[in-house]
Amino acid sequence: MGRPPGHGPGYEIKRQEIIDLAAGLFARNGYAATGITEIGEAVGLAKGALYYYIRSKENLLVEIQERVLDPLLSSANEIRDLDTSPAIKLRLLSESLLEIIFERLDHIWVYEHDYRQLTGDNLARMLERRQEFEAIVRDLLVANMEAGIFRREDPTLATLQFLNLHNHTYQWVKPGHGWDPAFLSREYCKTLFSGFGTGSFDSEAFEAELADFRQSSGHR
Repeated sequence: MGRPPGHGPGYEIKRQEIIDLAAGLFARNGYAATGITEIGEAVGLAKGALYYYIRSKENLLVEIQERVLDPLLSSANEIRDLDTSPAIKLRLLSESLLEIIFERLDHIWVYEHDYRQLTGDNLARMLERRQEFEAIVRDLLVANMEAGIFRREDPTLATLQFLNLHNHTYQWVKPGHGWDPAFLSREYCKTLFSGFGTGSFDSEAFEAELADFRQSSGHR
């Protein structure tokens, strides 16, 4: 959301700070249990001054959801349109999802736990955006099945397996203390692709193919 007319240049900086702090409070205490007064105290603002920046507590929850969904959908759409095999696309999507989880752990916690606290159009819009991402995952899984890379199975179940393996990482991961997104993506996809595959999956050969694609395409 852009800076409203009449607000000074520091407005957006302060608003982003408030969203960051609110994400941390919601992640620790839960959205329902965190009051607007508590958020104001954390950022050093009275309730009226706080509303100048955020409009409502629910709007904070919307902003946190969008901080996850905006980069997630941008990356997913870019990867979907790459000129490469559906298996490489799925592997790239896996790593991109994990990078977002690592970058915004507080936000991911709120994204996973509190989105149902949204109401009306806010809830409908966020559910639609979540479904848009899930549809890209599903389409890539189906493309792998149609290409003969993966065996045929229920696409809905396959999608849930992919999402469940990735989405719970935020509950235990500690960035900077061992495993990073690239390593976890490689290991997750080794497990998934071995199970989904139509034959013996050679993870080392696949990772070499991925590295060649990255080098030739410039895609990280």
